Amino acid sequence: MATRVAALAISESDRTTVEGWVRARTTPRRVHLRARIVLLATQGVPPSQIAQRLGTTRPTVNLWRKRVQTGGLAALEHDAPGRGRRPTILPATVQAIVHTTTQTTPEGATHWSTRTMADAFGVSNATVARIWQAHGLQPHRVRPFKVSRDKRFAEKLTDVVGLYLNPPEKALVLCVDEKSQIQALDRSQPGLPIKKGRCGTMTHDYKRNGTTTLFAAVNVLEGTVIGSCHPRHRNGEFRAFLQQLDRTTPAGLDLHLIVDNYGTHKHPKVQQWLAKHPRFHLHFTPTSSSWLNLVERWFRELTTKRMRRGVFKSVADLIAAIEEYIAVHNAHPKPFVWTKSAEAILKKVGRCKAILETVH
Repeated sequence: MATRVAALAISESDRTTVEGWVRARTTPRRVHLRARIVLLATQGVPPSQIAQRLGTTRPTVNLWRKRVQTGGLAALEHDAPGRGRRPTILPATVQAIVHTTTQTTPEGATHWSTRTMADAFGVSNATVARIWQAHGLQPHRVRPFKVSRDKRFAEKLTDVVGLYLNPPEKALVLCVDEKSQIQALDRSQPGLPIKKGRCGTMTHDYKRNGTTTLFAAVNVLEGTVIGSCHPRHRNGEFRAFLQQLDRTTPAGLDLHLIVDNYGTHKHPKVQQWLAKHPRFHLHFTPTSSSWLNLVERWFRELTTKRMRRGVFKSVADLIAAIEEYIAVHNAHPKPFVWTKSAEAILKKVGRCKAILETVH
């Protein structure tokens, strides 16, 4: 007669953790199997039946029962040392490839590729690709940035972020800017539609049919947009847009406008207009800090979703497309939520400045 195996004993908190692993879709396959073995073992199911139910072997069931008894649940997430094929690339070679990638450039080029690096170290380009992936390296990519040299950077940053995180009562916070020189481009030939196995196409050449400038204000609370198109973006057009904001927003609320340092926003005639309309308050972002104005994020949405692939035979067609996009957006608005504190941003900028000082 076979000896009955006692049920595996684990705490209630451990049981909850194991059940969560079994339910989660992101649990690695090997951990999922081990967790199911443990759950069945806690129910007193014999190892042979567990193996039959899960399509594994009895030695495997006994192995993970014993691992949990001696090492706890942490044992389920780690394989025993020495398992799997041993690496053929020495750790010193890996470190040398990483150092070379981050600290040097190849002769006659600005950055390394997997093939040039493979030739330099006598390994395969697939090996280089795996090392780069493991260390989060992407030499072919570059991200634009610029550290602001505004002497009042901290003051302006704190002011704008404060409006995002702690907006004043009985007021609207609006992110305002102009998207100038939007071109009405007409393609030289009609594009081919998307179909299975082929993406849509559009010609590389185009005909310019004029430009327009979009003045836009994003309501930080609601995500709605107030916008209008003008032929140019001088102080007269900006004052006309301010008048539009004055007409289309509740009269009893103060308006806090986040704007950049473009000369139009500081023009004497604009200052005179603002003096006559005391409910308007302008807050200027630091120089070289367009990322701080959330309207720029909305402009990107407009460009990628409506402008970049659009075909416009006239400026009137372009303006109609922009107005349609604003109307569709406002029918189902979704605000951009700012989460980063001014202190966290200042710390990051400080680190960037410190690195830049070591480069020069």
